[in-house]
Amino acid sequence: MSTSSATQGGFYSRIGIQGVTLVLFAGSIASYFLFPEHLALLTQLFVLMVFALSYDLLQGHGGIVSLGHAAFFGLGAYAAAILARTGYNDPLLGLVFAAIVSALVALVLTPIIVRGNDFTRLLVTLGVASLVYEAANRMRWLTGGADGLPDFEIAPLLGLYRFDFEGRTAFIYSFAVFALTYMFLWRVVTSPFGLALRGIRENARRMPAIGSPVRRHLAVAYTLSGGVAGIAGAVLAQTSRFASLDMLGFDRSAEIMMVATLGGSGHMVGVSVGAAAFGWLKDVLSTVSPKYWQLGLGIVLMLSVFVARGGIGSLLDRLRFRRSA
Repeated sequence: MSTSSATQGGFYSRIGIQGVTLVLFAGSIASYFLFPEHLALLTQLFVLMVFALSYDLLQGHGGIVSLGHAAFFGLGAYAAAILARTGYNDPLLGLVFAAIVSALVALVLTPIIVRGNDFTRLLVTLGVASLVYEAANRMRWLTGGADGLPDFEIAPLLGLYRFDFEGRTAFIYSFAVFALTYMFLWRVVTSPFGLALRGIRENARRMPAIGSPVRRHLAVAYTLSGGVAGIAGAVLAQTSRFASLDMLGFDRSAEIMMVATLGGSGHMVGVSVGAAAFGWLKDVLSTVSPKYWQLGLGIVLMLSVFVARGGIGSLLDRLRFRRSA
C-alpha cells in the first residue's frame, strides 16, 4: 500500500475512533459557542464535510475519479425539495428519500463506471453530470429550471424543533448528520470491505488473485458514495429551503475534488478538516474581495501543495509522529 494508506491505518489503529472523533467533534461543538453569529456558515461547512467524505470514499479509498459527483449532490437536494413540496416535509423522511434516490441512480450507472479506466470514468461521469444538469434545466414543471425551487417548507425536526431564523436547529441537524455519516463511513473503510477497496486502489489487477470481486466492490462503493452525496444535498436544501441548478453544476464537482486533495485523499480526518478550511477560506476571501476571491483561493491552494504535501491529513500525522518522538 501507499504511504498515505499505511499512515492512515497507523493513525486509526493507535488512537482509535474514540480519539479521532473526540477531537473533531469537540471542535465542531465548540464552534456553536465560539461563533454564534455564523451558524449559517457552520451549517454549510458541515454539508461540505459530508459531501467531501462521500467523494473521499469514492476516490480516496476506491480509486475512482469523478468529475460529476455533484450530480448525486443535486439529485439529493431536488429529491428532498420535491418531496417537501408534495406535503411530506419531515426532514428525516426527506433525508432518507434523497439517499435512496441518489443511491439508485448511482447503482444504475455502476456497469459503465466499474469497467472503465481513469480517463473513461472522467468522461463518463462528466457526461452524466451534464445530462442530469440539462434534464433538470428542461424540466421546469418539476425542478423550477433556472429559478430553482424556493417555495417549500420543512417541518420541525422530530416534530419539536423548528428551523429558526438564527440557524440553531439547522446547525444541530447538520452536525448530527455529519457525525453519523462520519462514524458510518469510518466503519466502512476500516472493515474488510474497506481494506479491499484500498487494495483495489493500489493495484486492481492483483486483487482478483486473492479472490476479491473488484467490480462488485467498486459498484458498492460507488452506490454508497452517491447515497451519502445525496444526503449532503438534502441537508443543504432543507436548511436553506432552496434547491437550484447550481447544486448540479460542474463547479461543485471540481470544488469537491480540490477539497479532497487539500484534506488528503484517503484520510477521513484530513478530508473533514480540509472541507471546513476550504469553506471558511472561500467565505473569507469572497467577503474581502467579491471580484478577485478566486485568485486568492488559487494562490492558497498552490501554497498548500508545498506546505502540506499529501494534504492536511498527512501534515497532521507528521506533527503527531514528531510529538510522539
